[in-house]
Amino acid sequence: MPADTKASTGTVGAASESVPDSPDARRRETPAPRGGTDGAGAVDDAHTAKPARGSLGGGSDGTKLRPGEPGYRRLTLALFAAGLAAFGLLYATQALLPTISADLGVTPDQASWTVSGATIGLALAVLPLSALSERFGRRRMMTVSLTVAVALALLLPLAPSLGWLIALRVAQGAAIAGIPASAMAYLSEEVRARALVAAVGLFVAGNSIGGMSGRILTGWVTQGFGWRAALATVGVMALLCAVAFRLLAPRPRHFTPAAASPRAFARTVRGHLGNALLLRLYAIGLLFMTVFGAVYTVIGYRLVGDAFGLSQGLAGSIFVIYLVGTVSSTLAGRLTARLGRRGALYLAIGTASTGLLLSLMNSLVAVIAGLVLITAGFFTGHVVASGAVSHTATEGRAQAAALYQMAYYLGSSLGGTVGALAYRAAGWGATAGLALTALVLAGGVTLYATRSAVRQRRRAPVATG
Repeated sequence: MPADTKASTGTVGAASESVPDSPDARRRETPAPRGGTDGAGAVDDAHTAKPARGSLGGGSDGTKLRPGEPGYRRLTLALFAAGLAAFGLLYATQALLPTISADLGVTPDQASWTVSGATIGLALAVLPLSALSERFGRRRMMTVSLTVAVALALLLPLAPSLGWLIALRVAQGAAIAGIPASAMAYLSEEVRARALVAAVGLFVAGNSIGGMSGRILTGWVTQGFGWRAALATVGVMALLCAVAFRLLAPRPRHFTPAAASPRAFARTVRGHLGNALLLRLYAIGLLFMTVFGAVYTVIGYRLVGDAFGLSQGLAGSIFVIYLVGTVSSTLAGRLTARLGRRGALYLAIGTASTGLLLSLMNSLVAVIAGLVLITAGFFTGHVVASGAVSHTATEGRAQAAALYQMAYYLGSSLGGTVGALAYRAAGWGATAGLALTALVLAGGVTLYATRSAVRQRRRAPVATG
């Protein structure tokens, strides 16, 4: 979504093997600005990262933009527009799946590929595009990405078949990948460190509002005019946002192109994939997003079905629950400070699991309450895991964040497709069972990290004594 992810803080328990999870350590933690949602990723610590060619945070902080300056306002508004467009487009078909199934005569799992295809495209493209942004610049990458994504959006309503629709969505997801691959670096390079959190927050607000409003808007337009008109409406909205971005985005003043070095890039990626702490963080992000992708891809079918009989517009409006994610994301840092990183993860897993159990009831009130808990638990877990990636990676943080995004969006694709297959085979109970299994696995990963941290602390006196 979701990279339509909310700004917050926090680090994950898996990282605790290198950072003690004591109350004193928690008080010393400095929250790192984050992005996501439906966009997800972490921003390098602007206070500690060493500037490098083409890297985050390059340039003298005294010459960067600060609140009150026209350039700062233009940059933050431009990034808000980019986030609105990108995540409005990414999940544009999710609320339309029941109507697409009925109109094209396809099953839920087949229709779900219009969502999963886009997130797979993003997942596969985000890492190479992050490397290209180091060479060609953040603003240029974002401009090209938005242009291609909007052009494809305007072609979607003309798709003659499901196959064409899915193919266009895969290409669109790959184009959208240039936004999360470049946006955080753009802000970190051009905005003063003290103002970075606020700037990132506005970009993330664009992500979440775009993801939510795109789903709600398409639901109501579909009810009146059909799903093709709904996709056209989102395409026009994204076009206006793309024009606003290009007109507002200031020329970069602190970006220095980095020479393309495939070997160095591959070496950095291999290093991250060989880091057990990062691998656990990637696994947690993938598993949480598997839950979220399964639930929100399938829930529309259940709400418009015989059990509840909601209209397409009302079913699409269920995505207003995403606002719960805004609240839980902002509280994640406080939860981490009080409960520790692993404690916050356990709470997130328990909250989402409770929500899934509630969603099994044949009561609309219980289902909505369950969705609230699932959403709150998901965003808390995602915030903790993604925030820890930047903390754990000591170098190549942009690539570390991109790998997290790859895992995150692959989880979305996996959850959406397999969740729809489960629904087709055995109904909502099977989809909820799949999601609960993913949460059990996430709990297992966190428990392993807990035991590893305990063993490390027991060995520490021997190693230092």
